[in-house]
Amino acid sequence: GGGNMAAAGREEPPLGLEVVAEEAAAAAASAGFRLTAVRREPAVRLQHGASGLEPLAWSEDHRVSVSTARSIAVLEQLSDVHSGGQDMVIHRTAVPAPGAACTLKVGPKKEVAECKEKFASSVDPTVSQMFMLDRVFNPEGKSLTPMRGFKYSSWSPLGCDANGRCLLAALTMDNRLTIHANLSRLQWVQLVDLTELYGERLFEASYRLCKADTPCGELGDFPEFQRRHSMQAPVRMEWSGICTTQQVKHNNECRDVGSVLLAVLFENGNIAVWQFQLPFLGKESITSCNTIESGISSPSVLSWWEYEHNNRKMSGLIVGSAYGPVKIIPVNLKAVKGYFTLRQPVVLWQEMDQLPVHSIKCIPLYHPYQKCSCSLVVAARGPYVFWCLLLISKAGLNVHNSHVTGLHSLPIVSMTADKQNGTVYTCSSDGKVRQLIPIFTDVALKFEHQLIKLSEVFGCVRTHGIAVSPCGAYLAVITTEGMANGLHPINKNYQVQFVTLKTFEEAAAQLLESSVQNLFRQVDLTDLVRWKILKDKHIPQFLQEALDKKIESCGSTYFWRFKLFLLRILYQSMQKAPSEVTWRPSHEDAKILISDSPGMGSTEDDQDEGTSKQASKQSLGDTGKGVDIDDNAEDSLHQSSDTGGREPMVEKLLEIQAQIEAVEMHLTREHMKRVLGEVYLHTWITENTSIPTRGVCDFLMSNDGYDDRTARVLIGHILKKMNKQTFPEHCRLCKEILPFTDRKQAVCSNGHIWLRCFLTYQSCQSFVYRRCLLHDSIARHPTPEDPEWIKRLLQGPCTFCDSPVF
Repeated sequence: GGGNMAAAGREEPPLGLEVVAEEAAAAAASAGFRLTAVRREPAVRLQHGASGLEPLAWSEDHRVSVSTARSIAVLEQLSDVHSGGQDMVIHRTAVPAPGAACTLKVGPKKEVAECKEKFASSVDPTVSQMFMLDRVFNPEGKSLTPMRGFKYSSWSPLGCDANGRCLLAALTMDNRLTIHANLSRLQWVQLVDLTELYGERLFEASYRLCKADTPCGELGDFPEFQRRHSMQAPVRMEWSGICTTQQVKHNNECRDVGSVLLAVLFENGNIAVWQFQLPFLGKESITSCNTIESGISSPSVLSWWEYEHNNRKMSGLIVGSAYGPVKIIPVNLKAVKGYFTLRQPVVLWQEMDQLPVHSIKCIPLYHPYQKCSCSLVVAARGPYVFWCLLLISKAGLNVHNSHVTGLHSLPIVSMTADKQNGTVYTCSSDGKVRQLIPIFTDVALKFEHQLIKLSEVFGCVRTHGIAVSPCGAYLAVITTEGMANGLHPINKNYQVQFVTLKTFEEAAAQLLESSVQNLFRQVDLTDLVRWKILKDKHIPQFLQEALDKKIESCGSTYFWRFKLFLLRILYQSMQKAPSEVTWRPSHEDAKILISDSPGMGSTEDDQDEGTSKQASKQSLGDTGKGVDIDDNAEDSLHQSSDTGGREPMVEKLLEIQAQIEAVEMHLTREHMKRVLGEVYLHTWITENTSIPTRGVCDFLMSNDGYDDRTARVLIGHILKKMNKQTFPEHCRLCKEILPFTDRKQAVCSNGHIWLRCFLTYQSCQSFVYRRCLLHDSIARHPTPEDPEWIKRLLQGPCTFCDSPVF
């Protein structure tokens, strides 16, 4: 450690990624680790200091939120198949803090102003000082600095916003709780202000929770003034999993509607449980709001307990206190199918031992000895980890609990858990992270733990928060400079840095055995695989063989998409890196006609594409031409062949390109069969749906080499149903017929080109359409006259990369 500090004090050339990785590996081997933490570039510099408790959170759709003093920085991790750079690809946005301070609604404005004046100038110092120094009463500060920044942020599960992604609940330092969605990829929109809504509810109920409550006192009494503030000042908020509710329609039919709950813990120990209908669009999506009294004084933290036992779902809220106790509060959910709750609260830890509960995580696990599901609750209490195993047996609810001590010499500042295998990570401010792996014993469990010294990866640092990625591949850490030569740094630079927690082999194995079978939901794992292939410039033999075996033995298109992903990355790794900066205009190139450059057969299209090769590559990547980057391959091939001796490379690239084309074709055909299946099921008469059915059938049958019995039978049935009708698509500009010759675009006889929607294969003849996250394909917007089944098809993810469509 001392050597490291000294080194950090001297100015040294920055180490390369490989050197850092080797050093970390050597250090790990010497410490007898099983976990090798390797630095992953880039580190993201924050514009403002981190703020609040647990400032870092990682969503299920691969976005990291960082609470800072001016905004919530959101870093979205993409596994980009079109970039050959080895660094992580991060798309950055921000949720700005509101400009005006938030004042809680505790009564009529005029009355509140009078009371504030009265308390501020009170002769009783206990009243005047408490009033002046309380940040809930005085968020904008007056004599104190104003409260800026965020206290906490929390991600909803996947599937809650209009694009089927995660919502972000944000709590500012001055108690404003809002919900935001990122619908256009660049900007965040505030959907609702819950603090304002809850304040109005309380005002209407004259600050009583139920009718039987005693009438509340006068606002002019200081205790009543305090009570009204503390009953609506949020401490934390957490999302439940998605549950199903039944909605009765006008014709008395029941339909299942997805909903999600947001529990908000207030200073006085009350919990408001908001229920939202999905997709959440704003105020109109709020179904209900119930307030529960937890009876916990000085509450500090909250977590959902969701447990499944014999197909019955149990739910409750785990609440921790700044004085030490932890308990589960029952939650009665009206209209939620299949949910049950506890009859009375369950105390997990009752000692008022003054060890504040800082963070709680609840992890569902399977008990190998008891052969049933169980819940592991872990809570950070000072420097210790409190754990509790909950298990429902014939005898009722079994609760085992204990503490893990000796992990950290300083209090735990942040804790995160990998929900997939139950591994917990804790960190203290001195840069020490502990990995705790639960191991079941006959009765309860024990933890095996090991130390990850971040100083061996990043040099001497202080840590402010950690979060683990959804599939456990990476750990994100907020760091600032540590001490150098025994002195504190003059300036603090806040950075989000990334560390690998898995090896390439582990990530590949997890992707092959995946139960979710969706590449987008495993971006952190695919990113590790991408990094390895770009470094080695080949796909490891074991992965290729295992994947081919999977493709042979199982009909899932997921493995084909995985294969396409690997081939595209391999293709990128073979590309020659551009020797010049792509965004800078080059004056020399512009003078050379492409047809003059040696080794290139020029077509008129090439000349239209723009003379600079780099520019053409850029434009293909960025415009909505729907042309894959692969179509640009030959340019780079011929360029590389000019230098001589590059022929084998050209051959190799053409071979990979042919493989990519074959896999894409297979995926297209499989999706076409799905679409035709839907058409066959849902069109009772031979009406014109917005799907070019005849064109898709002809396209599938056009290749003699493609012989698929299912497709033949299905097409036979559909053509019988359609009789001799064709319903061709017409070009909107010249009314000519649009033939179906290409799966990506439609070209009419007058040369008008329209892109095809990859979900319905209809030509997109409007200027607005949607694109998938990795710019792989485009899709049209659903129209009001589309039947339900077409709207459902249009909600699908990209058929090549699984990413959602915007």
